[in-house]
Amino acid sequence: MSEATANHSQPRAPLGQAEFIALMAMTFATVAFSIDAMLPALPDIAGEISAETPNRAQMIITSFVLGLGVGTLFTGPLSDAYGRKPVVMAGAALYVLGATLAWQAHSIETMFAARVLQGLGAAGPRVVAMAIIRDLYAGRKMARLMSFIMLIFTIVPAIAPTIGAGIIWAVGWRGIFPCFMLFSVIATSWMMLRQPETLRPENRRPFRPRPLLAGIREIVTHRVVALSLLTQSLTFGMLFSTLSSTQPIFDQTFGRGESFHLWFGAIALVSGTSGLINAALVERLGMRFLITATLGCQIVFTGIATLLVAVGGLPEIAVFGIYVLWTAGVFFQNGLTIGNLNALAMEPMGHLAGLTASVTGSVSTVAAVLVAIPLGLAFDGTPVPLMIGTLMLATVSYAAMLVLRWTDPPDLRR
Repeated sequence: MSEATANHSQPRAPLGQAEFIALMAMTFATVAFSIDAMLPALPDIAGEISAETPNRAQMIITSFVLGLGVGTLFTGPLSDAYGRKPVVMAGAALYVLGATLAWQAHSIETMFAARVLQGLGAAGPRVVAMAIIRDLYAGRKMARLMSFIMLIFTIVPAIAPTIGAGIIWAVGWRGIFPCFMLFSVIATSWMMLRQPETLRPENRRPFRPRPLLAGIREIVTHRVVALSLLTQSLTFGMLFSTLSSTQPIFDQTFGRGESFHLWFGAIALVSGTSGLINAALVERLGMRFLITATLGCQIVFTGIATLLVAVGGLPEIAVFGIYVLWTAGVFFQNGLTIGNLNALAMEPMGHLAGLTASVTGSVSTVAAVLVAIPLGLAFDGTPVPLMIGTLMLATVSYAAMLVLRWTDPPDLRR
């Protein structure tokens, strides 16, 4: 389907656009809340169940993301076979089970396993929300809608660490997990009650190995999807590496652990404006141009910041300011890339929307975890390893987008 063509035979959502955007944003936010509310708890969890190896606590973040990536591979095909809403319900049940097990965990290994299970469950809402959007929208209209969703979605990362810190202050870190359960129940109930099924029975694809493998082959061998997927994997790698390392850097490097949730909230709010900027520009400038330009700016910005921090000689307050600005830049990048990359990959795959959302989400997430874990464990008391890794990832991403743009027909290069 071209960017300008809509499939009028597809069902249309009876929800008003404002409610639809809010519902999809909350559904997506299950993942962000599950990650960001945990950040202030990492030192307390490390002290209680991983005292001998405290740096392993940051893998509580990446273990959830790993489960998310693996689960994502299956939820799309299941939603293509049985409909969108049943998969959301099943995923929410698995998510609540994982949160319950994490709530009761008394070893770091049990915590990791519970978080993987929680991530598997979160894959249902994540993928199905993307498939629902693709059922109803395409091309730049989809990218514009995604920009508004990501703008609202940004509120959750901004306030989640503060919520987590408040829960820890009131009842301890274990109290975060019942809040995860409540959030999931509210979001799932809203979707079940208000959003009609968007996949018509005649458009469902049986969950059988042969057509499933054929669909996967079609997706991963499509040039646009493959290059978008590579870029999205590396972009997520930058994001997850920064997320898993940011609390230790604030705490151990700069001694600002107690105020971390406030700094993180401010960074999230500022960087969240990129979604609004993308919504205003994407239909005029195009997805390919915005992604490429953003990654180019990231290379320059990260290169300068890395040199300033690594060379030394600057006052600590100056280094801290550079790090905060750089972190905001990494998060800001996502509002101008992730939604566009999703829309770019989904655009030629409207007939395989659920499977495409699964394959791209799963591969990009698992690949990002494989990048984020070693970068996070490379923490040496400074942000330099993280910044160097981000510079390398941004450079390869930029090269992939150049290949995509200049092998496209001239009328698609924007």
